[in-house]
Amino acid sequence: MKKVVLAVVMLVGLTTWAQEKETKKADRRELTTEQKVNLQVEKMTKDLELNEKQAKDVKALVTKQVEKREAKREELKQLKQQKDLKRGEMKEQMEKEQEANTAEMKKILTPEQFAKWEKMRDERKTMVREKMLERREQKLNPMEKQK
Repeated sequence: MKKVVLAVVMLVGLTTWAQEKETKKADRRELTTEQKVNLQVEKMTKDLELNEKQAKDVKALVTKQVEKREAKREELKQLKQQKDLKRGEMKEQMEKEQEANTAEMKKILTPEQFAKWEKMRDERKTMVREKMLERREQKLNPMEKQK
C-alpha cells in the first residue's frame, strides 16, 4: 500500500514539475521586445550594482542587441527556408558583433563591474553549451530518455 501511495505522489509531483517547466519556457517566448530589455537591464542593474547613468546606457545597448537578435532570428528563418545557410560567415559576423558589444560594455561599466559581467557571461555560455550537449545526446539516444 505504501508503495502505491508513493508511486502516485511521485507521478503527480513529476507531472506538476514538467508543466511548470513548459509554462516558464512559453512565458519567456511571449515577451515583447521592451519586456525582454527591461528584464535584462533590471537583472544587470541588480547584479552589477549599476548607477542610473550606467543603467540608461546599458538599456540603450541592450535594446539595440535585442532588436538585432530578433532581426537575425527572422533572417535565419528565411535562410533556412531557402536552404542557403552559410554557417561560417554567420559565425564570424556574430563573433564581430559580440566583440563590439563587449567593447561598448567596457566603456559603460567600471572595471570591477566589467569583470563581474564577463564572469556572468562566461557562466551563462557554459550553461548553454551543457544544455546543448544534453539535447544532442537525447536526440542521438532517444531510448535513454524513456528510462
